[in-house]
Amino acid sequence: MGESSGSVSIDVERISFGGKEHIVQTGCGTVSVAVFGDQEKPALVTYPDVALNYMSCFQGLIFCPEASSLLLHNFCMYHISPPGHELGAGPISSDVPVPSVDDLADQVAEVLDFFGLKAVMCMGVTAGAYILTLFASSLLQSKYPDRVVGLILVAPLCKTPSWAQWLYTKVMSNLLYFYGMCGLAKEFLLQRYFSKEVRGSAQFPESDIVQACRSLLDERQAINVWRFLESMNGRHDLTKDLKNIQCKTLIFVGDSSPFHSDAIHMSSKLDRRYSALVEVQECGSVVTEEQPHAMLIPLEYFFMGYGLYRPCHLSSSPRSPLCSSCISPEMLSPESMGVKLRPIKTRLL
Repeated sequence: MGESSGSVSIDVERISFGGKEHIVQTGCGTVSVAVFGDQEKPALVTYPDVALNYMSCFQGLIFCPEASSLLLHNFCMYHISPPGHELGAGPISSDVPVPSVDDLADQVAEVLDFFGLKAVMCMGVTAGAYILTLFASSLLQSKYPDRVVGLILVAPLCKTPSWAQWLYTKVMSNLLYFYGMCGLAKEFLLQRYFSKEVRGSAQFPESDIVQACRSLLDERQAINVWRFLESMNGRHDLTKDLKNIQCKTLIFVGDSSPFHSDAIHMSSKLDRRYSALVEVQECGSVVTEEQPHAMLIPLEYFFMGYGLYRPCHLSSSPRSPLCSSCISPEMLSPESMGVKLRPIKTRLL
């Protein structure tokens, strides 16, 4: 663990689901970081969507044995929770100003400084994807030089909200502010995350992952979720900066995601030499939970471009392209994970 720098210090450290959770004080408030793995390994920083944390946004991917061996073999994972979204969080005082999206991106930099992390891989979902893209795009102003070596973005946002998105978010914000985490607010959020196939209907019950997410939403402090929504509703357009992001970028989006068009737009504006888009059939926004297996092979090829691999003795899956006999110099080239990945279609298992 690195020494603190600047205004960042650890207040609390505790064991949480096999990792260490650190409550870190930054220039615009505290932020929770759950650390899993050997801190001598390269860093993979995650950031979840609104009202989620690492347990409700990334556990499906991490607990998938094939993906787990790939991620934990190669990385130490640093799960950043949005302010007030960590397990057991209390309500944030109304005296604390609502942070801007720039404040949240600055928090990411402060957390990296504390842990002594110079260059990191980043994985974010929807709102979290926006924050990490904003952090990466700040490289253009040399604000955070050479900090991001790769971006994995799930149902990402990069534009200002459309009028429909802004109004939809305002309705959800008002529900949370005046009525708390009520049933209607939870339905709005579940529609944001998941496809109708897993949300269920009159004929079919909702899936286990939706039931688990519904229970976890009951534990969120509504005022904290409201604050993050307000931050995101004030986001600015990153489109003009995307062409200049030189790190490799891999985008996943479900074809049933309400942010599908946003992901397509973002993919079209990124440098095609360094980016790829994977569309997942019959899936919503949180691909990490709904269809984590659909992410495996694209992630393996993506990481191959960095010389990373999944140890063969941890997998007997015929779907895995990573083994000592099949890695070629061409697969390790920048083009190996490139634009020809779009569109990869997968089907619900």
